[in-house]
Amino acid sequence: MRVGGIVLCGGESKRMGRPKAWLPFGNETMLVRVCRILGDVVSPIVVVAAPSQQVPPLPPSVRLVYDEEKGRGPLQGLAAGLEELTGHADAAFVSSCDVPFLKPAFVRRMIDLLGANQICVIKTENLFHPLAAVYRLEVKDSVRKLLAEHRLRPAFLFDELPTRVVTAAEVASADPDLLSLQNVNTPEAYDEALRRAGLSSSC
Repeated sequence: MRVGGIVLCGGESKRMGRPKAWLPFGNETMLVRVCRILGDVVSPIVVVAAPSQQVPPLPPSVRLVYDEEKGRGPLQGLAAGLEELTGHADAAFVSSCDVPFLKPAFVRRMIDLLGANQICVIKTENLFHPLAAVYRLEVKDSVRKLLAEHRLRPAFLFDELPTRVVTAAEVASADPDLLSLQNVNTPEAYDEALRRAGLSSSC
């Protein structure tokens, strides 16, 4: 099975107060860091941005596409990413751009757990993590259908398609602290992530 990657960076970053894709993290931006980590496991990588959004310079191997419409959430980005990967992959690991501690072993484990299902998504404390999940390319028709119906929550897919729901225990060997799921949504969370990585605070 050929597995690509989709990194969504079209959110408005309201709580952060500045675009998360551009946040410095060591000698690279947050977006480039996530693409690099994901690229250790899957290929090709597609970055999906909002219409007219400026993104940091990306490696030549990373493809950049844009949402068809602004403000329709991750489901719109998923549609654009899956369309770009058509013919180049059988499935895709989908990530947000603000998970600096995404672990390659976690990505591999999620891919392994997909099995014959259409989707493999982790659920912790009754919360699905659709941006740390694996989707077969065939789901794009269902994604388009939900968008046309203005049903914009990715969780609707899990009700309609064969979905492997993963528990924290099943990925414990790959990521015992679930750092792969830790988003950086606020300045405080960003500073904490920098400290965890042994980098200088942004303050």
